[in-house]
Amino acid sequence: MLRLTELKLPLDHAPQDLEAAVLERLGVAPADLAGFEIVRRAHDARRKAAILTVYSVDATVTDEAEVLARLAGDLRVLPAPDTGYKPVAHAPSNLTTRPIVIGAGPCGLFAGLILAEMGFRPIILDRGKLVRERTRDTWGLWRRGELNPESNVQFGEGGAGTFSDGKLYSQIKDPRHLGRKVLTEFVLAGAPPEILTEAHPHIGTFRLVTMVESMRAKVEALGGEYRFQSRVEDLLVDTAADGSRRVRGVVLQDGSEIAADQVVLAVGHSARDTFAQMLAAGVFMEAKPFSIGFRIEHPQSWVDRARYGTNAGHPDLGAAAYSLSHHAANGRTAYSFCMCPGGTVVAAASEPGRVVTNGMSQYSRNERNANAGIVVGITPEKDYPGGPLAGVALQRHWEEQAFKAGGGTYAAPGQRVGDFLAGRASTSLGEVIPSYRPGVTPTDLSTCLPDFAIAAIREALPVFARQIPGFDADDAVLTGVETRTSSPVRITRGKDLQSLNTAGLYPAGEGAGYAGGILSAAVDGIKVAEAVAKAIVGG
Repeated sequence: MLRLTELKLPLDHAPQDLEAAVLERLGVAPADLAGFEIVRRAHDARRKAAILTVYSVDATVTDEAEVLARLAGDLRVLPAPDTGYKPVAHAPSNLTTRPIVIGAGPCGLFAGLILAEMGFRPIILDRGKLVRERTRDTWGLWRRGELNPESNVQFGEGGAGTFSDGKLYSQIKDPRHLGRKVLTEFVLAGAPPEILTEAHPHIGTFRLVTMVESMRAKVEALGGEYRFQSRVEDLLVDTAADGSRRVRGVVLQDGSEIAADQVVLAVGHSARDTFAQMLAAGVFMEAKPFSIGFRIEHPQSWVDRARYGTNAGHPDLGAAAYSLSHHAANGRTAYSFCMCPGGTVVAAASEPGRVVTNGMSQYSRNERNANAGIVVGITPEKDYPGGPLAGVALQRHWEEQAFKAGGGTYAAPGQRVGDFLAGRASTSLGEVIPSYRPGVTPTDLSTCLPDFAIAAIREALPVFARQIPGFDADDAVLTGVETRTSSPVRITRGKDLQSLNTAGLYPAGEGAGYAGGILSAAVDGIKVAEAVAKAIVGG
């Protein structure tokens, strides 16, 4: 097959126009085109009045060699890549120990799946509950202000991505097309087939719940084993006379031990107690940069008009998204993060006495508001130089400030953008109704972030309004705080994907500082599973 890219057609083109474009690009007669399939579809909305649909397709022709020779040098016509996944190893028949995967988020899920597909019968441990039980606990916080520290937006089957927009795209380099394996497995588990072709696919929370259940059943059918409400309290580590260390298993919260020579650590970006336990066990880690800020909400209709003009509401376009960035005068960069079209702001706390926000959308993206994090990058060298866990301490401090500012009930502190820009507290809210539950308390958000972050966001909002009119409108709403943009630590690993100082331990995914989002975490889980498999079979 041949891969054709950058086939551009008007937004409202007829179905037969795509075949005509394929024939024109290849310079062949209809009889010489055996067929084609869409592999990617995107929209170019840089000209609102003339939005284009941009396709990549795989085409089969009668004389592929002739076409490639005639179009040599045209990078838009190349042999189609092989995107099928091929296992790197198979478990030996005399397998004596089973690998452990700690965490059942996207990274742990795919690490477990790949190991199970190769016959290694992994044991997957998660501190939280099965996804449906976890969903009930999460709604307990949203509806009644009742937090379960072991079962919430951050902890439990599916990981933090379960209660998000379900975005399935990433900026990672992926020469082996592992992302395609992830998307294919999601479709097999019940995701809409469109995620295989859309340039910016997403799933949404409700669909993710049933998909996670389906994938768990697949892992179990392949010999994998899940153990929920099984928090890992410690590592079993052997230390040799020369000081070298090797993992030998884990200790659970009930004191029981599970022996294993390979342990995948895929705990997510909010497993703060686990970070502390790993550090106490001597595992090498270091602080890493992340970002902090607020969530901002506007009516989705504003964003649609700003991005699509008179084409706003077109069924092929859906709810519009945005990506914004501004380098402020104080040297800080403020930018939009995890934008959720037609979604809601959700309570994402995992520790008592702290407030955290995140964004979530359903597959339909048909809620009234758009929301996004407006965050500011921070670094350990400049902002939290106190050691590997200093970023955790900083997160906790500002989450506690938000809890107090919201009234101490898991309500979030909120502020009208007009008041925020003017430096005065909000006493009421206006046209934009905040979606965060269990509620929003109007206040002054300047007490909820460092001064440099407040200054950078105040400078950035009017700049962003030049791209999206109304972005700095008086009645737009800011809700605090967004602190879990990524892990505050990196559990550093070597080229073999094992911990720098603890052989057999494989730090993975967002919690270890090697991913950011569902797709990249899942891809990292695949890579780590392959490294584990190679280690077991001897290379």
